[in-house]
Amino acid sequence: MARLWAIDHGLWTEKTMIEIFTDGASSGNPGPGGYGVILRSGQHYKELSEGFRKTTNNRMELMAVIKGLEAIKTLNQDVMIFSDSKYVIDSIEKKWVNGWVKKGFEGKKNKDLWMRYLDVSKRHNIKFNWVRGHNGHPENERCDQLAVAAGKQKDLLIDSVFEMENAKVNLM
Repeated sequence: MARLWAIDHGLWTEKTMIEIFTDGASSGNPGPGGYGVILRSGQHYKELSEGFRKTTNNRMELMAVIKGLEAIKTLNQDVMIFSDSKYVIDSIEKKWVNGWVKKGFEGKKNKDLWMRYLDVSKRHNIKFNWVRGHNGHPENERCDQLAVAAGKQKDLLIDSVFEMENAKVNLM
């Protein structure tokens, strides 16, 4: 558990960092898929997951980060996100997404999710930590289990933006 010290009304107080562990999965690209999230802070622990009937691995990786951040109810929290997705982490840490915004996401995928991430990310102080996937990291392994299981459920959700965009591409 990470602890930070912060100034609160002129006094130094201990502040607990919220840890978010994420993973996404899809069977086929596109295909059915899901995401898994663990939120942990102090004694608090919560798991989240959902499955979609047609999506991609990158969408689920990004959706996991978004859903984790959206689950935090209090603003201005210090958050450490652990992900095995170079797509997500590099896009944010290397500020690629800022360039995509300036160019209107021309030629880029997942604009809807990136805009959603950019909105929710303004609410907190976020840092990222890349973890190697499928390498024995307990929380990453658990998130993978959640994501895979979510993508195998019977009544999968519809990722309507992805399906509409994918249908347009297939018509061309």
